[in-house]
Amino acid sequence: MRKILVIGSGKSTSSLLKYLLDKSASENLFITVGDLNLNAAKKLIGNHKNAKAIVLDVFDDTSRTEAIKNADIVVSMLPARFHIEVAKDCVLLGKHMVTASYVSPEMQALDEGAKSKGLVLMNEIGVDPGIDHMSAMQVLDRIRKHGGKIILFESFTGGLVAPESDNNLWNYKFTWNPRNVVTAGQGGTAKFLQEGTYKYIPYNRLFRRTEFLDIDNYGRFEVYANRDSLKYQSVYGLDNVKTLYRGTMRRVGFSRAWNIFVTLGMTDDSYTIDDSENMSYRDFINAFLTYSPFDSVELKLRHALKIDQDDIVWDKLIELDIFNAEKKVGLKKATPAQILQKILMDSWTLDPNDKDMIVMYHKFGYEKDGKKYQIDANMVVLGEDQTYTAMAKTVGLPVAMATLAILNRKITSPGVQIPITKEVYEPILKELETFGVSFHEKEVPYLGYNPLNN
Repeated sequence: MRKILVIGSGKSTSSLLKYLLDKSASENLFITVGDLNLNAAKKLIGNHKNAKAIVLDVFDDTSRTEAIKNADIVVSMLPARFHIEVAKDCVLLGKHMVTASYVSPEMQALDEGAKSKGLVLMNEIGVDPGIDHMSAMQVLDRIRKHGGKIILFESFTGGLVAPESDNNLWNYKFTWNPRNVVTAGQGGTAKFLQEGTYKYIPYNRLFRRTEFLDIDNYGRFEVYANRDSLKYQSVYGLDNVKTLYRGTMRRVGFSRAWNIFVTLGMTDDSYTIDDSENMSYRDFINAFLTYSPFDSVELKLRHALKIDQDDIVWDKLIELDIFNAEKKVGLKKATPAQILQKILMDSWTLDPNDKDMIVMYHKFGYEKDGKKYQIDANMVVLGEDQTYTAMAKTVGLPVAMATLAILNRKITSPGVQIPITKEVYEPILKELETFGVSFHEKEVPYLGYNPLNN
């Protein structure tokens, strides 16, 4: 049998494994799932005859190398920073590899070695990055094929809570790694292009520079800029584009409230709080406010940030129970970001019956025969339950499909790559449609970056 090694059995692995197990008989596959948590791996594969779970520590060179040596292809579902050791082994041992994570400089450095051995190291083939690349390139290539010149491209994605489970004032719950949500936007100034002008948004202004968009049947959303929208400019063939803007979607009002935490410094992950273990939630908030022998923490916060008591933002803060003097942080030597994450997980963890939602939106502007046109495309995917979430579906299915395509030699171009060629995106997008992952396109009047100017 053809052997697939899947390393990591986290939240995004369920749909990936179900796809491979469902295909295991017809495609002659045997899947080994390696994880530090053996029970988590066993739970996902059940008693399937074509799968087994093993304990695998990615930092144990011997067991990692042995597991990779016994596979025909390796799928790494580990946190991004752990992929590189797996990738090095894959090149050394002559194994193909698939991940959903961004291509790191260390991963890119393996390109020559992979090509010399005819190996495919496929990266960025989850949802974002992944489905965003494939769906964007499909439309961009189609426009160019028919003689259009791209002048605008905008792309936004959000991991949100499904409408039927949206029951808090923030209109948000954690649907993926909470740490990444708390530290989102840090690590560099956001940069993008608008109407031929380079624009920059530093972290302290990021959540106050939002824009609105509407999706049929799902209402209005807001977006804030990703760190580097220009990263894919040349990759997408958009060197002459006038507007290039990529961002993250939230429900309207989220960013203004979130900016309170940014302004106070509660999302900082660069230092630890003294005696954090014995702090109450109220103590934590007070640590960022001025001293007053008379004013309450609530009053100091409202005064410092000029929040009126009838402002919905104030209700959002109250809802999080951040002023509770009885709840303890309980984390030793924690950073502000870690403490904020702990507080938010009390309110934003999905309930057993909650469902999540992935929303993606692309805007394409182009010129043809002296006229300007615009195509809006959006995708909405709802989760089924706590195991087969929308996030797991949109991350795991493309990874699984690419893995099988590489095994079947339908994807053969060697080296470190992302899914931007027709060889990759056409069959995967077509198959994703059979799983309810599809885009709705509509032609609209070209409005450029700012509709109010028209």
